Amino acid sequence: MATRRRRKKPGTAGGGRFYRVVVRTEEEFVTFRYHDVGAKGGDLERLTGKRESGSWDTQAWLIRKGSAHLEGDMLVADKEDVRELLRSLGSRPIHIKGDIFEAKPTPAQKRARSENIKKAREARWQVVAHEIRRKLKGEDKE
Repeated sequence: MATRRRRKKPGTAGGGRFYRVVVRTEEEFVTFRYHDVGAKGGDLERLTGKRESGSWDTQAWLIRKGSAHLEGDMLVADKEDVRELLRSLGSRPIHIKGDIFEAKPTPAQKRARSENIKKAREARWQVVAHEIRRKLKGEDKE
């Protein structure tokens, strides 16, 4: 009986043209788009994701292999725009496998996420409180 070989996920084999630096998990998003950063066909591309709520955010950065290289497990920039990007990530990208790296969120990103969660909870509570007030007043005739 023949066994089927599955297609490898992008970046896992290490044969692509870009290094991928993941800053947020794919599970947070429902759809994705690529954006050139700087000149078209340049050294950097940004992969953005759209959440169920409709907001967009960066999911990963793609760095052309001619603009950076590996030294052991470290991604080292060869061009200034890539160097700026790696500095802005807040943490050194950690090699996962193939061409894939992961950058941990910066303290500012963690704070913003925490504040956004608080705002979402507050908004949800306002909706629930409004529904409760409607039911207590007898406006809800079910």
